[in-house]
Amino acid sequence: MTPTRYSTTTAFTRVATVATVAALAIGGSIVAGTGTPAHAATSPDGVWQSRASSTYDAMQDSLYTGAAGHGLYRENTDTSTGNPYSYLWEYREATQAALDLQGLPGAGAAYTNSAAARVSGFQNYYAVLPGGRPGYESYLPAPLGTGGDVYYDDNDVVGLSNISEYRATGNASYLDAARTAFDIASRGWNTDTTLTCPGGLDWIDRPDNTVRAANVTGLGAQLAAHLYEETKDPSYLRWSTKLYDWNNRCLRQSAGLYQNSRNDDGTVDTTLWTYNSGAMIGTATILYRATQDPKYLQQARAAARGSLAYWTTDNRLQQQPAVFNAFYFKDLLLLDSVQHDPAYRAAAEAWANATWRDNRDPATGLFHFQPSGGGDVDLTRPAATLDQAAMIQVFAALGWSSDRLGDIS
Repeated sequence: MTPTRYSTTTAFTRVATVATVAALAIGGSIVAGTGTPAHAATSPDGVWQSRASSTYDAMQDSLYTGAAGHGLYRENTDTSTGNPYSYLWEYREATQAALDLQGLPGAGAAYTNSAAARVSGFQNYYAVLPGGRPGYESYLPAPLGTGGDVYYDDNDVVGLSNISEYRATGNASYLDAARTAFDIASRGWNTDTTLTCPGGLDWIDRPDNTVRAANVTGLGAQLAAHLYEETKDPSYLRWSTKLYDWNNRCLRQSAGLYQNSRNDDGTVDTTLWTYNSGAMIGTATILYRATQDPKYLQQARAAARGSLAYWTTDNRLQQQPAVFNAFYFKDLLLLDSVQHDPAYRAAAEAWANATWRDNRDPATGLFHFQPSGGGDVDLTRPAATLDQAAMIQVFAALGWSSDRLGDIS
């Protein structure tokens, strides 16, 4: 889940919109000093619900294959090339979009059936590899496709979506599915003690994998934290803290910022991504809820403060892939449900408003970005499922009532 990074110059007005609003919030006493407890339930401005619903409708009209296409999605609106269906990553993000719409106050019931159908559709990507190694593959196995590698980060996020549906429905089968996804992802723990900074989760289930990455390790920690909170099985707490601690020990650059990956040859990819910041904020927040250990809340708030200071400077949020920002903002809102800080929502709203204004084609309702999935609008680039799903998730999360934000996963 690492697209090519794209740098772009943008108009000063946009820089001011995103950076100034968030910077003002960061400068407030709540971020710098003592925070306040989670705020009383409020109903957000209906504009976010409207934007989430209209973007979902546009995605469904242009990218959903319907019953004839097995309830799957296309990768983008260009049907002349590529696979007939999307990879698991795109499908998962579209699924999460439906799950997040399900959480909208008042309107969420309209998405209940869609959310359940999308989660059930994960099975289309599931297969058992030679040697009896099960996993959700990056592309559809036979009979719908030719299959693909098992990426452990893909399996992490499939598990997180099952947690979302479990929290929404209370149906234990979704909790079981989340446990299965974690069992797959945890196979990736690297046991070679001769490596620099031993441990961490491998990226791909393949003998030639040489990458231990912040994304797969942080998302695995977040999934394990949820599983501990829901089951009280101490093995999940051990896993979550082991994964969380490895990222902090081996890839942390500064508070809330994590280098992309550590290679087995000792080199480090120092690229920073918003979703790596988010996964660690989300993990610490859930660990605090589950254990009541105040150090996790302190670490979550420090990571949020440090990452916001970085990402809201020099228009960096706009240059990140929209899907990575969706992870990040939702994890900030999850933290907000535990200890309120206006900086979190301010940053998310500023970016969401600017992206609605600058990257949306009003004729189709679809969002267009650079090949990286972020940056300036490019209407010549086919609209991608990944990008639409990311925007729906952000709009929907901003449309949730504050007393529901703790259900973000």
